[in-house]
Amino acid sequence: MAIRIVIDTNVLVSALRSKNGASYRLLSLVDNGKFQTCLSVPLVLEYEAAGKKLVGKGGLSTNDIDEIIDYFCKVSERHLIYFLWRPTLKDPKDDMVLELAVTANADAIVTFNKADFRGTDKFGIRVITP
Repeated sequence: MAIRIVIDTNVLVSALRSKNGASYRLLSLVDNGKFQTCLSVPLVLEYEAAGKKLVGKGGLSTNDIDEIIDYFCKVSERHLIYFLWRPTLKDPKDDMVLELAVTANADAIVTFNKADFRGTDKFGIRVITP
């Protein structure tokens, strides 16, 4: 059974910036059946905003970002958030990731900022790096 994960925006940005790291490898394995990515509308909008800040850097175009986000939406499990757990974490954007993870019954949040997600263990969600 595939583990269910929520990928924090910093992991997506890292993957878009370099093809050499664990973030890129993780995103290249999306839709391989080993894990299931989970999305919400707010997270997709954050991905899009962060991705579009990279347009023109590293050869990325607006169309490239749109295609990546569209693919991610196609292969990920989509969730509507009906219950907010705010404020649980210091950053409201991190709360948004936690709320998705709780709603999706995710096994883990994948992020480089593990310290920002202190307290997620009370929801039974692990915080891991790529």
